[in-house]
Amino acid sequence: INRVVRVQRRMLQERGYEPTPDEVAAHLDLPGERVSEVLRLAQEPVSLHAPVGEEDDVALGDLIEDGDATSPVESAAFLLLREHLEAVLSTLGERERKVVQLRYGLADGRPRTLEEIGRIFGVTRERIRQIESKTLNKLRDHAFADQLRGYLD
Repeated sequence: INRVVRVQRRMLQERGYEPTPDEVAAHLDLPGERVSEVLRLAQEPVSLHAPVGEEDDVALGDLIEDGDATSPVESAAFLLLREHLEAVLSTLGERERKVVQLRYGLADGRPRTLEEIGRIFGVTRERIRQIESKTLNKLRDHAFADQLRGYLD
């Protein structure tokens, strides 16, 4: 199939028009009916459950990579990052920890504005900004900071 399709594409590029199955067949020394059948098969959708190879124990879908799936290495790195982050945050006071978690969406994945956090704590957004700034400075000087920087790469 690949050879027929490759020749068909090359002929299309060279000639500027779609070659007929007979033209492709003549180029490949194959019967025209065979080339027509191969081209028809190349255009038909194939089930991911279709068996591949001589044995029926492997399906086409088993051989296709899922680009959206996270690799085991990425999953492990994410878990380690989460553990290091929790260790660092546990050294903060309750209010500082909560402000950082809310500001950067560490708890639920939704970062909050200074205004929203201020309403939660009943203080101004400027006060939340001050708490955040002081906390981030504290975190930069923390012993675990170098380990966390490694995850930025």
